[in-house]
Amino acid sequence: MNELLLITPPFTQLNTPYPATAYLKGFLNTKDIPSHQMDLGIEVILELFSKKNLSRVFEQAEKNRTIKSDNAKRIYALKEQYISKIEEVINFLQGKNLSLARSITTHDFLPQASRFDQLDDLDWAFGNMGLQDKAKHLATLFLEDLSDFIIECIDENFGFSRYAERLGMSANSFDELHQSLSAPPTFIDELTLQILEEKVNSIKPRLVCFSVPFPGNLYSAFRCAQWIKTHDPSIKIAMGGGFPNTELRSVTDVRVFEYFDFITLDDGELPIELLVQQLSKGIDQAELKRTLHLKDGEVYYNNLSTSSDYKQTQVGTPDYSDLLLDKYISVIEIANPMHSLWSDGRWNKLTMAHGCYWGKCTFCDISLDYIKLYEPIAAKVLVDRMEQLIAQTGDTGFHFVDEAAPPALMRELALEILRRGLVVTWWTNIRFEKSFTYDLCQLLKASGCVAVSGGLEVASDRLLKLIDKGVTVEQVARVTRNFTESGIMVHSYLMYGYPTQTVQETIDSLEMVRQMFEQGILQSGFWHQFALTAHSPVGLEPAAYGVTPIQEKISFANNDIQFTDDTGIDHNQFSFGLKKSLFNYMHGICFDYDLQEWFEFKIPSTTIEPDYIFNCLENEGFQELSATAKVFWLGQKPILEEGKKTKLTFYRNSDSTQITIEKDKVKWLLKFLEEAKPDSTPTLNLGAVKKSFEEQFEDFELFWYSKPINKLREAGLLIL
Repeated sequence: MNELLLITPPFTQLNTPYPATAYLKGFLNTKDIPSHQMDLGIEVILELFSKKNLSRVFEQAEKNRTIKSDNAKRIYALKEQYISKIEEVINFLQGKNLSLARSITTHDFLPQASRFDQLDDLDWAFGNMGLQDKAKHLATLFLEDLSDFIIECIDENFGFSRYAERLGMSANSFDELHQSLSAPPTFIDELTLQILEEKVNSIKPRLVCFSVPFPGNLYSAFRCAQWIKTHDPSIKIAMGGGFPNTELRSVTDVRVFEYFDFITLDDGELPIELLVQQLSKGIDQAELKRTLHLKDGEVYYNNLSTSSDYKQTQVGTPDYSDLLLDKYISVIEIANPMHSLWSDGRWNKLTMAHGCYWGKCTFCDISLDYIKLYEPIAAKVLVDRMEQLIAQTGDTGFHFVDEAAPPALMRELALEILRRGLVVTWWTNIRFEKSFTYDLCQLLKASGCVAVSGGLEVASDRLLKLIDKGVTVEQVARVTRNFTESGIMVHSYLMYGYPTQTVQETIDSLEMVRQMFEQGILQSGFWHQFALTAHSPVGLEPAAYGVTPIQEKISFANNDIQFTDDTGIDHNQFSFGLKKSLFNYMHGICFDYDLQEWFEFKIPSTTIEPDYIFNCLENEGFQELSATAKVFWLGQKPILEEGKKTKLTFYRNSDSTQITIEKDKVKWLLKFLEEAKPDSTPTLNLGAVKKSFEEQFEDFELFWYSKPINKLREAGLLIL
């Protein structure tokens, strides 16, 4: 019997499981604590989008007389087409029956409603993505049409990656959520609870732990907990994850604990271990770690355990067993290869480092442990875990879900991957550090890195300094150029409405972004409006940043804070124009549009020179190399042709490079390249290379900066 059941409630992602329960199960394995995990979200989606339940959706909509809009009427009129195609479309999006792509991409195979109105020139949009991706996009629109119908006619709170999200956002009081839970279960609830009942009856857990990462998971977690309390009060229920970690640290409403026995905060390994010990060994509640529970009729924060949290090397490898890995659905919402990474394909999730090595950004929750406590993991341990996950899941794709992956650790990770000869695909979140040189980006690409995402935030040097971002627009431009020229896609998180930001700065920021897309150094982006959070420097000292919080009585969630900005600017008005322009830039079009065309109200002209980003890229100064810089050769052995000078041909997968060199230097060069391979020990540095050269020849600098070596630099000779 598994005494512990780990659940991710609906909904997070369709294409891959949220990793929290896999992380916890991996840790519990190291303690020989049996556990079972489930992603309730994907199971509900698969149940909902079946012929049986889709038929029920249409029947209930007709019975409730909720089919009002022309779009809903069209979908209902085509219901037989939707019902007959739904399971084949789901199979296709699960990576099965891939030949269906040829049917999906024909004109009249799928029924079409309003989501298909956005289609313009699919052949052009998917020219660099192919038939399968085009079919995935059309199948995604098919599902989104059905989602619109469900929202309008069945359940207004439905969403593929969130459910009843508004009930968890800025919910200072528990009243509205409590009231919703007092209402009869919705159609979606009924499907959820049916699956939950089958799992609980099968597993028979003593403790059920819900991981709630986002506001869109909160309602379902409470609804599930309510069902468990009603049907088997002996089962203890805990909640942890991103939402309680940021929102529920100061909860005082005792009604919350009618649903949950415990709420754990921050890293969950030790708190859950202690809970399990309490249930199995009768340990007194006074020995818990970062755990909220009721005591004497009030909410009590129990952090009295003297046990220390586990180091990252001690938490084990994530364990994806029990999850339905072959059932996840890959979708493509827009025709952008970088943007699709979040929704297309299943990724094994790992973390290079706990917390953030920078930890200064003023909009970020840097006072909380998940950001504040920085602890990297050794590259060898990381690659060990990668190999274990490949063996378990059969998937070689990895998404490192770091706050910001450290450049030095990324370098060591890449080298370890190359040393072991692993063929993997990976991507991660970074800061746009100047240490991401072209050579480092080349190394990352060679190890399987295909994309990075990072925060440009407000593309204004004044505001970047106020944010304490530690970068400038010029630096970001050069770093994104290095990634892009190495074949690594770049996504940028963008922000508007930061405190003291003027209208002029918003428009200038958009112009910076336009130029970066026009130069081809960004492939994807997303605009977020600034949100004031309780645990950020701005939230802790709002007056210093020109904002005035709107004080509310807090008894439930406390993170997002309503506020007024001293500038008096309505930043909401820019939302549509910023996002519409970015949508077009991501498709490589409309760079010649005047910025005014994106807005329905008068905006000032930009003050940014039209060639500002171009000049940033052109004006990079000469970088003198350090003697301690590491030297690596990623290429193959050359083919030699003797003559007055020796010609060496270096073959690569898609091309080749030829150099000619004096005969007396050939032997030295071949030996040097062999010693510079990633798996060679010791690792060469530039000083050692110079010393070796000068033992036989003269003028190392003249040789090192010669045309043959420059060509080798392009062919895989890296200086890091």
